[in-house]
Amino acid sequence: MKNILLPTDFSENSKNAIRFAMKFFEGETCTFHILNTQKPSGYLTADVRAGSTGTSVYQGVLADNKKKLEKMIVFCESISDKEDFTFVPKIDFANIVDAVNQAIAINDIELIIMGTNGATGAAEVIFGSNTLNIVRNANCPVLAIPQGYIFEKIHSVLLSVNYQYDVTDEALEILLKIVRKHKASLKILEVEEDKIEIAPQKIDFKEHFKDIVLERYCIKNLPFPMAINAFEQLIPVQLHAMFLERKSFLDRFIFGSDISKISYTTLAPLLVLQ
Repeated sequence: MKNILLPTDFSENSKNAIRFAMKFFEGETCTFHILNTQKPSGYLTADVRAGSTGTSVYQGVLADNKKKLEKMIVFCESISDKEDFTFVPKIDFANIVDAVNQAIAINDIELIIMGTNGATGAAEVIFGSNTLNIVRNANCPVLAIPQGYIFEKIHSVLLSVNYQYDVTDEALEILLKIVRKHKASLKILEVEEDKIEIAPQKIDFKEHFKDIVLERYCIKNLPFPMAINAFEQLIPVQLHAMFLERKSFLDRFIFGSDISKISYTTLAPLLVLQ
C-alpha cells in the first residue's frame, strides 16, 4: 500500500493509532497523510483574537493546530527513522467526513487508520462518534485501533461474515494484501443469526485465497457481536475484518449500532471493508 490516511485530533488515542500504523507497515515504502480537521463552529472569539496582526481569521484559528501538526510529524519521524516513510501534513477547515473523503479522492488513499476516541454513550464508548461517522461514510476501508492497544505481530486474521450480501473482489483485495504482507493465516467465521435470512450463494474463499492458510468456523443462533466476542475469547487473533454493507436490508444489522457493539467488545483492531 502506498497512501495511508491518519486522521488525528492530537489525542493519545490518535497517537497510539499512529504508532500502530508505523509498526503495521514496517519494511514498506508508504506515504502517510496526517489529517487534522477543524469546524468553524468549534472556535471561540478568543481563538480568532489570538492570531497575529494582519492574519486572516482562517490563519488565526488554525495557527495553534498547525504547530501541533508539526510536532506530530516530528513524533512520526522519531518512531520510524529507519523506514522509507513520507509524512504529509494536512489541516482541513471542514466536517471530518467531508475532509476525509476529499483526502481519499485527491491522494488515492487505500486505507484509513485511526484510533477510537472514547465518546461517551454506552453503546459507542470505545469507537466514538468521529470514528463511527468515518466508518459509515468514508469511501475507503477503515482500520480502527482500540484504545491503548499495543501492536502485536499479526499471525492470525479473523474475517467474520454472515452472507446477507454479495462480496466483490475489490472489497477482498485490501484484506488479501494485509494477510500476504504479514504472512498470516486467515480464519473465516460464518455467523448465522437466529431468524435471519441467509443468502443462498456463499463466497468461494478457497478461490480468493489460494496461497493462504485458511481455517473455517461457523457459529449459529447467536447475535453477531456475541458470536465474535466468544470466538476471540477462545481463539486469539491480531486483526478482525468485517464488511460494511449499505443495503436497506442491513440497516438494522449495521446501522442499528451492531458495529458499535462489536467495537466495544473486540479484543483486536477492527478492519471495516466497504
